[in-house]
Amino acid sequence: MLSICDVPGIRVGHQSDPDARTGCSVVLPDAPAVGGVDVRGSAPGTREVELLHPVRLVQRVDAVGLCGGSAFGLDAISGMHRYLAEQNRGFDTGVRRVPIVPGAVLFDLGVGRADAWPDAQMGYNACLNASDHYDHDTAASAGCGATAGKAAGMASASRGGMGTSSVTLPGDIVIGALIAVNPLGEIIHPETGEIVAGIQNETRDAFIPTLSVLKQGLAHPPAGNTTLAVVATNATLNREQAVKVAQMAQDGLARTIRPAHTLWDGDIVFVLSCGTRQADVSVIGAFAAETVAAGILNAVA
Repeated sequence: MLSICDVPGIRVGHQSDPDARTGCSVVLPDAPAVGGVDVRGSAPGTREVELLHPVRLVQRVDAVGLCGGSAFGLDAISGMHRYLAEQNRGFDTGVRRVPIVPGAVLFDLGVGRADAWPDAQMGYNACLNASDHYDHDTAASAGCGATAGKAAGMASASRGGMGTSSVTLPGDIVIGALIAVNPLGEIIHPETGEIVAGIQNETRDAFIPTLSVLKQGLAHPPAGNTTLAVVATNATLNREQAVKVAQMAQDGLARTIRPAHTLWDGDIVFVLSCGTRQADVSVIGAFAAETVAAGILNAVA
């Protein structure tokens, strides 16, 4: 299948606790990659995201972590950090190398167990499991406890998950995306407008449009959301260009999640540039959005 691992030099690893319905995933470039980020949702849970903005000292990152468990799950990134420290990866401070591992979490505590979440050992194991051959097992990833369509409550929500896709452009330019899909809203096919995951009716044989539920008013704020994406490319980008690609890639969420970027979602797109191919930034951003959209659909297929 088409995956983010089609980008040369990119490996992905997962670790999960199926009983607790939670997990974590890591995107590991073989060499430090220029990183960028765009935070579009209003309830993000993050680590080291601020350093991915322009006018920051550190320009390259060693990995990106995606985790379940809400803020508790950020502990998994410590394990990724430890793994990279053992490999002597990281920013050279003159004293020792410090691994740079930005990451983010999604909320899955209401799906499995509220007292279990990815820890540092799970993050470390995800790095050990990293491979350049993607295994599409959503139950073994940060999308283990992900769901979609929660405006009417968890009981009627659909399964979310982890999705991936890639596209190859002329000049052997590759753009890939990995997405943990856990939105408040429903998933729609952008070409047909068909709801493919979301609020299920009582007989679970059709979907109720989320906007119809929202029009009636929410009884209480719906917890348990956020869609996280990592876009990687072998095109050469500087920090500002990587941020622009992340902004454009958010359009992939807007095309396939309705509604996206709500007050109850913490939607984030990370971008990694890990190659030397020359390309127009707007072209990379346009196809990044397409790849994110395809990955979201694959997550719930």
